[in-house]
This record gives sequence, C-alpha cells and structure tokens, in this order.
Amino acid sequence: MTGDITLDGLDRRIVCALQVDGRASSTRIGEVLGVSARTVVRRLARLDRSGVLRVVRVPEVSAYPAGALVLRVRVLRGRVDVLADALARRDDVPYVDIALGGEEIVALAVTGPGDRDRLLYEQLPATTAVTATTAQAVLHVFADASSWRAGWLTAEEVRALESPPDGPSEVSQPPGELDRALLDRLAVDARVGTAALAAAVGAPESTVRRHLHRLGAAGLLRTHATIDARLLGMAVDATLWMTVPPDRLEAVGTALAGHRYVHGVVATTGATNLLATLFTPDLPALYGFVTRVLGPLGVPAAETTVVGRAVKRAGVRQSTPA
Repeated sequence: MTGDITLDGLDRRIVCALQVDGRASSTRIGEVLGVSARTVVRRLARLDRSGVLRVVRVPEVSAYPAGALVLRVRVLRGRVDVLADALARRDDVPYVDIALGGEEIVALAVTGPGDRDRLLYEQLPATTAVTATTAQAVLHVFADASSWRAGWLTAEEVRALESPPDGPSEVSQPPGELDRALLDRLAVDARVGTAALAAAVGAPESTVRRHLHRLGAAGLLRTHATIDARLLGMAVDATLWMTVPPDRLEAVGTALAGHRYVHGVVATTGATNLLATLFTPDLPALYGFVTRVLGPLGVPAAETTVVGRAVKRAGVRQSTPA
C-alpha cells in the first residue's frame, strides 16, 4: 500500500534502472548510479518486503494475439469491485482499471476467439451488475508499459543500462521447450537468479545462462517494473480515447508513443480509434498534455478519463491504496 512506504530519490532511481533492464544485477545498477551494490540490494529488499515492486517478463509486442480487446464495462454503483476482481483473476486479462467515479471498468483481454466470445456474449451479459459493455479490437500496438521510463535517470545512465554487458550474442534461434519454460518462470519473477531458474526447469546452470543470453539478444526478455506510479511522483493515471483521421493515425500514434508521460498507445476499432494511457505529476500537467501535445498533433476529439484505482497491471495484481 502506498501509504505504508515512501521512496526517496535513490529508491526511484533504482526502480527506473529496473524499468530499463529488469534483470540488471545489483552490481551493475550500483556502478551506473554511483552507489554500492550492497546499497542497491538493501533498497530492493525493502521494496520487495513491502510488496510495492514486482518485475515480470512481458511478451514482445508482436506476440499480442489477434483479437486482443480493450473493454469498457459500465457497472452498477457498489458492484464494481466484485466484477473488477473477477476480471483480474483471469490469466487472459493482464490489465484492469477502475475509472474515477467507480462506475466503469477498463480492461485489456488477450484471450483467443472462443474464450473471448464466451466472455463477451455469455459471462459479462449474465452478470446483473453490468449495464453496458464496449469492446474495441486492438489493431496495432505503438507502445506498451515496458517502454515507459519515470524520468529519474540521465540519458547517459539509461544508455549504460541498455548496453549489453557481455558483448554481442550468437544469432537468435526460435525458442525451444527449455526457452519457453524459462520465459514462463520469468513471467512470474523476472529477477529470479540463474541458479534458481536452473533448479526450476531442471537444466544445468551453464545451459540456462547460455539460453538466457540468446533470449536476451533476440529481444525476448522484455521486462516491466510494476509499481504504483504515485511512488515515482506521478499522481495522475489517465486514459485518452481519441478520434484521429485515418491519414493521421500512424503519425499521431508514433508521436505519442515517444512522449515521457505515455506508457501505452494502441490503435483500435470503434468510434475512438486511438487509445493512450499516461501518468502525469498532477492535473495541471494532464491539462497541459491535452492542450499542448494533442492540439499540435491535430487530434480533433479526445475523451479523457482518470483511473481511480489500478487493479491489475502487466498481469500483476496491485495493492489496494491506503
């Protein structure tokens, strides 16, 4: 719970280092940030004990299944928590938010066609708490949460953490059975050590190290440092539902994906065809984004909603706010 812990500048810098490379060692983080590895270990242990930080592997953008949906579910007042929890319990729903006001849930479902149809046409309609559901298919992902940086590192520090520490790898190969077992384990905890991974998958540590090196070189070890953005100085969590002319969609989506506040941009079907999620320090900063960023990009219409509570992010259940 955010009320039980605060982060100082060094804590935030360490979290930002994990945003760049979720598997970076404490030694490497310490070298880049100019502190001892022991200090990094101690700070991370505190965050781990408090339960506010989880680092998980997330699929590469190209792995989002065809038919991924953004759901907007209108719910009777007083019933939103139960339904949000039910959606969050599903493995195929990695993101669940409750909008400010407590009458709408926004979720991302990445299920296959059969389960998707059961969710849309059977399960949600059978819930008497649901008053309306809008489903928008994801057409293109410009950016997802793994690329967001909270801004507490210098550009030089980011580059140092992005640089592979042990040089180029051999040409990547399609993931095999061992690779998939490793990726599944890292989806739960991306910072688990090589020895623990070897024990979990039943392979020699040297073999696991070699496979991890190859997976990393192939871009398959994308990680996400899941933490309440308020702890990083971002008090407002918002979603923009934009209507963009087709000939501007690619340019606007690409531009928004590169903005420091934005942690997700997808093109969708529906009346609003571009969705962006963002963190801002406060409401005036959100106003400035809408007026000074969207305006010059030529976005003719946008609905802005504020997240009241994040229930699940990148597959990780979030703590209830204090």
